Amino acid sequence: MTTRLDAPQKVTGRATYGADHQFPGMVYGYVVLSTIAHGEIGAVDTGAAMSVPGVLGVYSPLDPLNLRTANSPLFGETWVPMQDKEVTYYGQPIGFVVAETFEQARDAAALVEISYRERPALTSLEEGLAAAEEAPAARDGSPSTLEVLEDGVESFEDALAASQVVVEATYRTATQNHAAMEPHSAVAVWENGELTVYSGNQGSHLQVMELASALELDQEAVRAVNPFVGGAFGGKGRTSAPAFLAAAASIALGRPVKAALTREQVFTATAGRAATVQKMTLGAEPDGTLVALRHDSWCSTDTNRSFVEPTSHGTSREWYATRNLALTQKMVPLNIPPTTFMRAPGEAPGSFALESAMDELAVALDMDPIELRLRNNSTAPPGKDLQWSSKHLDECFRVGADRFGWADRSPDGRTDGDWLVGLGTATAMFPALRFPATVGVTLLADETAEVATSGADPGTGLLTVLSLVGGESLDIAPERITPKLGDSVLPPGGLSGGSTATASAGTAIMIAAAKVIDDLLAAASAPGAPFDGEEVTYADGRVHADGRSMTYGEVLRALGRPSISANGSSAPGEELTKHSFSSFGAQFCEVRVHKWTREARVSRMLGVFDAGRVINEKTARSQLMGGMIWGVSAALHEGLEIEANGRLANGDFAGYLLPVNADIPEVDVRFVEYPDTLHNAVGAKGLGEIGTVGMAAAVANAVYNATGVRVRHIPITIEDLLD
Repeated sequence: MTTRLDAPQKVTGRATYGADHQFPGMVYGYVVLSTIAHGEIGAVDTGAAMSVPGVLGVYSPLDPLNLRTANSPLFGETWVPMQDKEVTYYGQPIGFVVAETFEQARDAAALVEISYRERPALTSLEEGLAAAEEAPAARDGSPSTLEVLEDGVESFEDALAASQVVVEATYRTATQNHAAMEPHSAVAVWENGELTVYSGNQGSHLQVMELASALELDQEAVRAVNPFVGGAFGGKGRTSAPAFLAAAASIALGRPVKAALTREQVFTATAGRAATVQKMTLGAEPDGTLVALRHDSWCSTDTNRSFVEPTSHGTSREWYATRNLALTQKMVPLNIPPTTFMRAPGEAPGSFALESAMDELAVALDMDPIELRLRNNSTAPPGKDLQWSSKHLDECFRVGADRFGWADRSPDGRTDGDWLVGLGTATAMFPALRFPATVGVTLLADETAEVATSGADPGTGLLTVLSLVGGESLDIAPERITPKLGDSVLPPGGLSGGSTATASAGTAIMIAAAKVIDDLLAAASAPGAPFDGEEVTYADGRVHADGRSMTYGEVLRALGRPSISANGSSAPGEELTKHSFSSFGAQFCEVRVHKWTREARVSRMLGVFDAGRVINEKTARSQLMGGMIWGVSAALHEGLEIEANGRLANGDFAGYLLPVNADIPEVDVRFVEYPDTLHNAVGAKGLGEIGTVGMAAAVANAVYNATGVRVRHIPITIEDLLD
């Protein structure tokens, strides 16, 4: 196991994040937020703010910066602040104050007086359900309403009527915030007609595209730098408001501008996870065979309908073999902050509903929950002919059940002193994806090599993966590799998201390494070269021919060349027409509920995962442990409370609960390792997000096993467990 390469810099504080950059003459920006949920800005009085010493500019929709709506090839239209006078949610960025110091900008921002023409606001998902809209088609073109019926069945209702055991229930999940340690921030420098932005993000090339579009600049005139990212989880996939505003202000003022959101501002001035309502209907034979599965889902979204949380399509569409399947996905536009991708978007909240319902079906059938899941183990998504490229979920459950002591589980839990103890389980699945990526590999005359791509490492360990896969592909020790990430001047590495980075970048590394080795051999055997006219091969970092060999550094030095480079590009291809791809896992959880206080505490967890080849077990375990902790957090802690006026009642770290060390006593992770070379040449499948999936349901199922109380919403509170 390899220790992550950036660990020493991070733990000693030497890692330089976006907001850590300092430049001569730098000034500071502070974002002004709306104090209504719906309406129009009538007037902005900046007189008092402009009188504050050090203030250089106060910007608003009535006195705007030079910004336009942005577009990117991956996300399409991206929201940019201060484009018009419309206010659609409480805490929307509507102004920007720039001053010589942060304190001056902050104090002046408090003096900006804004009057509104207020309109009625809809902020409650429950109240908005009646006005729900059909969600747009999924990215793969799938319609929001989808039905798969077996031959001879005319309707889903007929299939349900033919089911001997039926379970039906409605589940709810709360709005969440990414809560990354690094707040969204940016330092922008405009110099000699070129813009450089230092900002934590999940893909520097994508940020360049959005900044160039919003500022009407050529992409060649924009550079994005993000070597270190303090957490992202989907919340830094798009360019943030501070980055847009700092960049435009730097151009307007001709000075470097730093802008960072306060912790409270992060909760509204960025996007989060949608709240959901999900109705599950399961019909089965007495032996547990699924006859019919219906998953109707509603999710909150902002009035721009910026994102749909694909709960039903992200889970029930693929997880179980069922003869009849019906899915609907609807959205509820509200006057709330925008929603977006958040670790395991769709699968995390969707699995809470599906896996809770499966547990309820197991109870109704008086069947072991693992047996029920394995009995309905799918070989391919229902209605599709493309079988899984590899699937070892049954082994995950067998290994996990044995290690966790599942055989000793009682259907009614057990008692340990004043604690009621229960065990729960759930399936975890997350699609195995790849994004287009390009990686550059350079052999250097000093016997080292560089592996470089613009992709990001928001804590996932990608930097270390570059060195490991690069060393393997070049047949040299990984210690000789210098990995480079997080700069748009490097080859375009795509987005670090969707649990795609290792498969995407790793495949591109292998292609680039093969190219650079071919180029090295051609140069080594060229006329006048050390192996002139000879048949040469490459192994162990050396060029071989007729019983003699030279290191590649020796060859380059003999040729008078400091280096030799090649780029490799990889993207999903014809494999998508041959197989379905996913990572799989089995989640186990033990929960203890106090008899008298009804406090629920997770006492141990185990996740067993089938995610192809594991490149670095240490960072892989860390990613999965983090995901599982996220699942516990969703089950017992996290949930934003939106007041009727649109204000977040707990939009800070004092009121928005997150687990601490005392909440997570024991986390165990095991791998069922089968490299999947049908998916990609590296054999690795994504594991950054699957750790979150299913864990909240496993917690809720364990709570039921301990107490007999079925809680169908998260987070679960003490009040939910009172008799």
